[in-house]
Amino acid sequence: MENHGGRSSGARSRRTQAERDAITVEIGYALCSAAFAAALLFGAVVGPVFAFGLAGGARHTLVASGATAAAVLFVARVVSVLVRFGRGAGSHGSQPSQPGRTSPDS
Repeated sequence: MENHGGRSSGARSRRTQAERDAITVEIGYALCSAAFAAALLFGAVVGPVFAFGLAGGARHTLVASGATAAAVLFVARVVSVLVRFGRGAGSHGSQPSQPGRTSPDS
């Protein structure tokens, strides 16, 4: 049964524990940094509501704008961090399997 499980993954190789740990850390970093950036943006946009005691339509507009901008920033930050990590991880796979070996031309 173990061979069948290995073959079902196709051409994809199994990830090592270090690779899985790196992915977990990167996802955590992406989520935390995105939440921090979104909170800062939301606070910057909604801050005048509390600083100047705005009410009515201006309050609603600023809160809605801040929430929308924060949500967009959150998604954009998570995607950019994970895409950058994916590109970096992909380049490691193209390295020679034996460090220190070079081609005869070098």
